[in-house]
Amino acid sequence: MRACAGTRRRDRELYVPRSWTCAPHRCRAAGLGGATVFATKPELAARMIGRFVDAGQRVGWVPGDEVYGSNPKLRTALEERQVGCVLAVACSHEVTTSAGRFRADALAAKVPKRAWQKLSAGAGAKGHRFYDWAVIDLAEPRPGSRQLLIRRNRTTGELAYYRCFCPAPVSLAAPGRVAGSRWRVEETFPSGKGLAGLDEHQVRSAPRGRELSPPWPSPLGGRADHVVAVRVPSAAPALRAEARTLGFTAIAVMLICLRRLGVSAGR
Repeated sequence: MRACAGTRRRDRELYVPRSWTCAPHRCRAAGLGGATVFATKPELAARMIGRFVDAGQRVGWVPGDEVYGSNPKLRTALEERQVGCVLAVACSHEVTTSAGRFRADALAAKVPKRAWQKLSAGAGAKGHRFYDWAVIDLAEPRPGSRQLLIRRNRTTGELAYYRCFCPAPVSLAAPGRVAGSRWRVEETFPSGKGLAGLDEHQVRSAPRGRELSPPWPSPLGGRADHVVAVRVPSAAPALRAEARTLGFTAIAVMLICLRRLGVSAGR
């Protein structure tokens, strides 16, 4: 979630592939429990947002890529909680307007030249990132403002599409800034992998209990203000190889090693 001093990660969910949840013995061997149920990434996102809102926190906007924008259940869950969202969708995504139902790219082709506005998607490494933006109102009987947002690259002409919801009407600049803020989420993945050595599919060797650049969210349960790197025993490489073969992600490998060692995150 955004904070006045920048951004930080506030919650986490472990994505377990369906091939694992269909084989309870794999989950038990990894310390996940045989009753682990498969959940899609949008379902996991809805859980985390729900926990955050239920804890009394305020969520202004939720950005997301096409994996989340193409999921109607997630969009409905956000709307029911009156949480604004700007979720990317494919060019083939269909929406309903007052004139009928159309593909997103077909609507973009009908936007008149005067409807495009040059607006910043936020500051980047080389200054403001300007794009051309257009918005089309969607026909929905439920309360709230729903729109198809279209972004056009001013150099290449490449188009991007977003499904937007806001409890009350806002200016075009607002969802444009939200769409441009998603890079802050994307950059946490390579930085997190480098910090904990997850790009090498292992927990980086370090004395147990060493704190790495706090504050940082723990991949384990509870609230933590740092990640703890641990020394992995000689048996761990075989465990990591097994996890890679069976389709676990790097973060899951880290979790398996920590659970097998009985290590909990520092508080």
